[in-house]
Amino acid sequence: MTTHGMRAIGARDLGIPERLTDSFEGLRTAVVNGAPLAYREQGEGDPVVFVHGSASDLRTWEQQLPAIGASYRAIAYSRRYARPNQDIEPHADDQMLPHVQDLTAFLHVLGAEPAHLVGHSWGAFICLLTAVQYPQLVRSLVLGEPPVLTLLTSVPPRPSELLRLLVRRPRTALAILGFGVKAHAPAQKAFRHGDGEVALSRMSQGMLGRDTWERLSDERKQQARENLNALRAQVLGAGFPPLRDDDVRGVAAPTLLVSGERSPAYPLRLIDRLEQLLPHAEHVVIAGASHLMHEENAAEFNQAILGFLADHPSREVAEAEA
Repeated sequence: MTTHGMRAIGARDLGIPERLTDSFEGLRTAVVNGAPLAYREQGEGDPVVFVHGSASDLRTWEQQLPAIGASYRAIAYSRRYARPNQDIEPHADDQMLPHVQDLTAFLHVLGAEPAHLVGHSWGAFICLLTAVQYPQLVRSLVLGEPPVLTLLTSVPPRPSELLRLLVRRPRTALAILGFGVKAHAPAQKAFRHGDGEVALSRMSQGMLGRDTWERLSDERKQQARENLNALRAQVLGAGFPPLRDDDVRGVAAPTLLVSGERSPAYPLRLIDRLEQLLPHAEHVVIAGASHLMHEENAAEFNQAILGFLADHPSREVAEAEA
């Protein structure tokens, strides 16, 4: 074990099946809040930390690390319970706030604070909550379609909340209702009946769109399956933590909101609300992509990040260039 609890690991050290070892060789691990979290790092300079979403792990960022690592210290880690880390216990809940604590501790262990945080979906929500609770740790935010449902309703939504939302924001209410009826509720039912494949399909179609899910490579679908237990815990668990309008209005970090041109209505309506509330927000739409925009059109996604980071350098870099 080296300084700060970090060491190099091989996939076999973590009990990864033989067929998966190529994806995880050469990783390092940081012990964070008692759990070893695998990560990969490339480049030097201001730290840019990538936080993945549900049914995913650090492999989702494989097209970002070389591009961002050419100019920055790019770090992608697998969150607690994501491969190749230890799996979640059966019937356990996977709540979001412990992941916020993991992220803050991870930044400290790696000496990567403050950092530019790049998050996707569930990971983007984690990044936003980190900026709300620990603003001193965040230089900037890049948020890819975070599911900030609790800005608008409780989870699950109460009928009275949906009725009020229908009056005030009808398109948003219909998008939330549609996702619940077509994706979340069927996924819950399937998980309770032990049919993880059906649950994964329904949730993925709800977030990506049916065509995008069906076009995903077998390798990418397999990555989702390997992280299915954590998704089950999220879908059947306590849901998202509360988030108030004033919490978001108070985020001082410059923020780039990223959406996919072909994403379903549900994530798009939520990102619209964030754009209204965040005081220092920009919004970019990735052409030809859905919810997995950083994988589907990596070149445009990477270009958007690099342009945003160049416009918001650290104080040290800005002073050196002045």
